[in-house]
Amino acid sequence: MISGVPLATYRLQFNADFRFEDAIQILDYVRDLGISHIYASPVLTSRRGSGHGYDVTDSTKIDAELGGDEGFSALRAALEERGMGLLLDIVPNHMAACSENRWWMDVLEYGSDSPYASYFDINWRPPIRSMENKILLPFLDRPFGEALNDGEFRVEYEEGRFLLRHGDQIFPLAPASYAEILGSGEGKDPIEPDSSAAHEWGGILAAAQAVAADTNFGAQAIAERRTKFERLRERLKELAASSPEIAALLARKLDLLNGTDLNIANYNDLERLLSLQHYRLAYWQTPSDTINYRRFFSITDLVGVRAEDPSVFDATHEAMIRLGSKGGTSGFRIDHIDGLLDPLAYLNRLQERLSAEGADSAGAFLLVEKILARNETLPLDWPVQGTTGYDYLNYANRLQVDEQQAQALLDVYSRWTESKVGFDEVLYQKKKLVMRTLLAIEIRSLGRQLAELARDDRYAREIPPADLAEVLVEITASLPVYRTYIRTLDVPHFAQDILTEAIAVARTRRTSLPPACFDFLSDVLLLSAPGHVRPSQREARLAFVMRWQQFTGPIVAKGHEDTALYVYFPLSSLNEVGGDPRVMETRPQEFHEFIEQRQKRWPHSMNATTTHDTKRSEDARARIAVLSEIPEDWEAGLRAWSEANVNFTEKIEGQIVPDRNEEYLFYQTLIGAWPLEEEKWTRFVERIESYLIKAMREAKVHTRWTPPNERYESALRKFIAGVLNRNRNIAFCSSFARFQERTALHGMLNSLGQTLLKIACPGVPDFYQGAELWDLRLVDPDNRGLIDFRKRASLLHCVRDGTSCKCQEQINELLLNWRDARVKLHVVREALSARRAHCDLFQNGDYRPLVVSGPHRTRVIAFARQSGDERLIVAIPRCLASLHAPVLDDDRSRFWRDTELNLPDDSPSIWTNKLAGRDAPHIERMERRLSLGDVFQGFPVALLLPAA
Repeated sequence: MISGVPLATYRLQFNADFRFEDAIQILDYVRDLGISHIYASPVLTSRRGSGHGYDVTDSTKIDAELGGDEGFSALRAALEERGMGLLLDIVPNHMAACSENRWWMDVLEYGSDSPYASYFDINWRPPIRSMENKILLPFLDRPFGEALNDGEFRVEYEEGRFLLRHGDQIFPLAPASYAEILGSGEGKDPIEPDSSAAHEWGGILAAAQAVAADTNFGAQAIAERRTKFERLRERLKELAASSPEIAALLARKLDLLNGTDLNIANYNDLERLLSLQHYRLAYWQTPSDTINYRRFFSITDLVGVRAEDPSVFDATHEAMIRLGSKGGTSGFRIDHIDGLLDPLAYLNRLQERLSAEGADSAGAFLLVEKILARNETLPLDWPVQGTTGYDYLNYANRLQVDEQQAQALLDVYSRWTESKVGFDEVLYQKKKLVMRTLLAIEIRSLGRQLAELARDDRYAREIPPADLAEVLVEITASLPVYRTYIRTLDVPHFAQDILTEAIAVARTRRTSLPPACFDFLSDVLLLSAPGHVRPSQREARLAFVMRWQQFTGPIVAKGHEDTALYVYFPLSSLNEVGGDPRVMETRPQEFHEFIEQRQKRWPHSMNATTTHDTKRSEDARARIAVLSEIPEDWEAGLRAWSEANVNFTEKIEGQIVPDRNEEYLFYQTLIGAWPLEEEKWTRFVERIESYLIKAMREAKVHTRWTPPNERYESALRKFIAGVLNRNRNIAFCSSFARFQERTALHGMLNSLGQTLLKIACPGVPDFYQGAELWDLRLVDPDNRGLIDFRKRASLLHCVRDGTSCKCQEQINELLLNWRDARVKLHVVREALSARRAHCDLFQNGDYRPLVVSGPHRTRVIAFARQSGDERLIVAIPRCLASLHAPVLDDDRSRFWRDTELNLPDDSPSIWTNKLAGRDAPHIERMERRLSLGDVFQGFPVALLLPAA
């Protein structure tokens, strides 16, 4: 068994505004809440001003902006002093491609001769011959020629180095450039011929020319050339510093090179110099086949890292492994595992290195950021404890949806949007859109590799490459999972099934494409072994499949999470990372089945409800889910609000802004985020505007990130500002406020239930920073802001001290004043307290779904946990809004009294609800049943423990 499994984690987002020293200040609060481990965002050096840490620039050092080694050591000491642990976040897939990354800068300077060239996933032999041994950098904010002619490029001298500056960006110049620069303009600026400076200048120029002329290959030749060049730069630095004459000469040469007027001919020499570099600068919006490095998704300034190379692994993981070998670090989160070439090999190597450095012999505690489809599980041979919890989130999330009203809600959405297009078709089209736009470069590269495989096949060589590429797009768009994990010629059964299904679906969708294309792709992807295929051909196909697998994840993520989920949303609370937005008639029993299966295989996987990447925070989702129970009222509200706000709409190029689908999302977003406190209104309109603009750009229907439709977005902003003007649009704001009181109240009940559920279920409950109070934040950047920990500590003090006797009167006071969030804090603290007191029961106890009988049996989720003699029962109501069920008053008992929990034969006779206060009446078993009227009498959700 893995030691150091967290009881509960608390996610902190470190940045320049929240440093290690700030974290130390809140540790007592977090510990008192019941948390055992801090779950940190990346702590290695990232880009200056990074708000998240996933743009790493130096994998060997703790980020100085966060507090550096000293600050991190202080944090670990403070955690150890309090008996707490630490989970760290590893980013193995990519690094920032910027001047702060010394490895990347070295590659730009020395090209494929750089010792770091193998660190990055670069194709040094792209199909365009002029790009051989070069890297295309689409980093310019305008076309190259315009930027050059307007004097935006400047070569600068800095302590022996020549650098190219463009705005805030800096690029190194290749060694061969030095001879060009130093030798330019000879005879125009003579130096005193017999001076020591002149002799040294001549020697430096000769050395630069020798370096430029040296094209010898081989490791030793490259190393010697680099040594000569670095010595040359050192001499130049010393000479320029000691000789004002030489410094002035360098300045004149650079003035001539950079051009001193707007005569474009003056920039010819500079253009020629730039052509000598190991990179080619290009406009970032120009579609191009020639981007020849693997990006993180479509982000050009995040470059893929070749973590599959052992030497690269060692260099990029040295610091993390060192931290893991020291006390205080309990485990790691692995970011974007699907981006790696061979995830299993990576995880095995990481476990081996950690074990070699003194980690637990049973293996380190590892969690992977892996997005699982609904019927998908982690590969059983991965040496990890589970995922970061999106699978749990989506199953738990669906419990809040009224399956009995699913069709009615879908009908509302279809009538409102006047569309009957299903999500399958939306997702399929959006994945294809992503492959033709954002990730077109990667698809074209894969298409070329596929064409090479076909040319080497006796039966496929006549197939047009364009048809092969099109079939590849179709099959990729039909994949029901993010990726498969084929790593040898022995294709796993799950991958076989998934690929066979995808190929079959693609065939039916595109019957016009030649069947021979599908046959060949099937042979390639499934690594079939027809008699005519040589072993070398199968190996080439395996290499293609493994490369293709690295890109299917980004394609699905961009098509699903970042596009389709912003287009199709009958109930937007379901539109989560890895989620299925279809409102289906699912059974609550499916949640039990998921938990039971996960406990067998991954008992310590994470239970997440909000993360830094969720589309909306947990309590916003809990509110929106209530709409699934009241579709008729929701539809009536939609029509009334739309009529009331029609004067705020605007027609742009024949299109009403917002369109019907966008307006639907707008009102659902208001349901989720409507403020509970008056002071929150000061930023509410701004938050909604920012969210809707981002959502519309992600949807890629009327506007996009590149380029945005400014007129459309301006009209959308005006609509939002007009609708939410409480001084002028009084009727709507009053009407909506009354409607959302119901969704907020029942959303509160959903929130208390999901909070208790994640603490009591098998797995590690995680709390995203600040979410222990009502969390109505939307997608990033809305959920990345600073947290008012002083307020939270004060409220926790009130909950802890004000309810120390926990009498029923004080519990009722918490419920009646639920808007101040103390009631949620109460559930968190009491449930985590029970988890700490009975850690074996919560971490390892059996999970047993309980049968519920009576009139409201479908409106409760209940289960028991047992470990030895320890027992607990959890009962959580669900979907009560349509029944007008009481939430806050004493009528709860009357509503539930005829609905009963059926208990195992050996259950204790007397129970107490941990959340209802010490003086709450005991709950007695009648035969083998507990009345839910008794269970919910003292509190609307129940954590039952045997009475002392």
